[in-house]
Amino acid sequence: MSHHLDSPEARSDPRLNIADLYVFPGEIGTVFAITTCPSLAGEDAPHGFHPEGRYEFRIDGDGDLVPDVTYRVTFGEADSGGQQTVEVRSLTGAQAADAAAEGTVILNGTTSSTASGEKGVRLWAGQAHDPFYLDGRVLGAVGNAFAEGTTVDLSGWNQAQAANEPFRADKVYSLVLEVPDTQLRDATGAGDLRVWALASLATDSGGWHPVNRVGIPMIQPIFAQHDDNLAAELNSGEPADDLDRFKTRIADATAAVVAAYGTARHPQAYGRSVAERIFPNALPYTLGTPAAFSFATWNGRSLTDNACDVMFSLATNTAFTSGLTKDSVPTPPTGTFPYVRPVVAS
Repeated sequence: MSHHLDSPEARSDPRLNIADLYVFPGEIGTVFAITTCPSLAGEDAPHGFHPEGRYEFRIDGDGDLVPDVTYRVTFGEADSGGQQTVEVRSLTGAQAADAAAEGTVILNGTTSSTASGEKGVRLWAGQAHDPFYLDGRVLGAVGNAFAEGTTVDLSGWNQAQAANEPFRADKVYSLVLEVPDTQLRDATGAGDLRVWALASLATDSGGWHPVNRVGIPMIQPIFAQHDDNLAAELNSGEPADDLDRFKTRIADATAAVVAAYGTARHPQAYGRSVAERIFPNALPYTLGTPAAFSFATWNGRSLTDNACDVMFSLATNTAFTSGLTKDSVPTPPTGTFPYVRPVVAS
């Protein structure tokens, strides 16, 4: 349930920190994209994709929250120019949820270049401008409110002067995979999907340790901004277990803030409804439809959706605006592959 540098493990090695997950229709199919390794971690942090890690898009088509197809992406060591080899494997059926399964190689390539595989699958991975936007002062105030059970204190903050800081200059490493819809239908047997991304690190014993998991945006910065233990827990486990594991804590935190606002007759009941909305933490998307993570619907997430205002409004039961729009991103995404805007070396 990741976000920029959302947990102790993510801060210790940002290469395995999934900042955001996006799912939307592309030029030839459905696009699954993550951003990782934000430059906000600092110049001394490691860069690129972790050569001992792997990044997975897990996709469920039958509603049991067990993946029916997993696209697993791994990288080689960086060469003298900073480029890395990249491999994509497809795992279907029982293999899709098996950490030890090998799957089938469907694509090989190199970072910073478009790689194409069989049947139209294509991938781009490299450093890109971060499409995320949010005023950091608002983010901090929301985190404080949910840690303390109060309203969001924005005294001294002027919406008219809202700024996309510190994210304005942020650069991320983005992984963009586009898969034809016919392949997804064949693999999942459905058109209504639930999607999550997982970053894991190889262990000395030969297994895999999950570091970051993300589906619905903004869960971490709202509920675990000041709770590293909860942040670590939210990144562990499987979506099917989320509601049982986290419902009480998320409901209680939400109820306290909503009670402070006075916007619900039964704050605890509203808190439970929020927990049941965000868990299991998997992003819904219907193949072939426009993506929109909005007040009206959650159907994938485009690179320009204002997920922050949507989630802040839901969690507080109060109309909420951070004062920013997609136009606050100085280097916006595009409508053509790879959709994110690559960083051009100067």
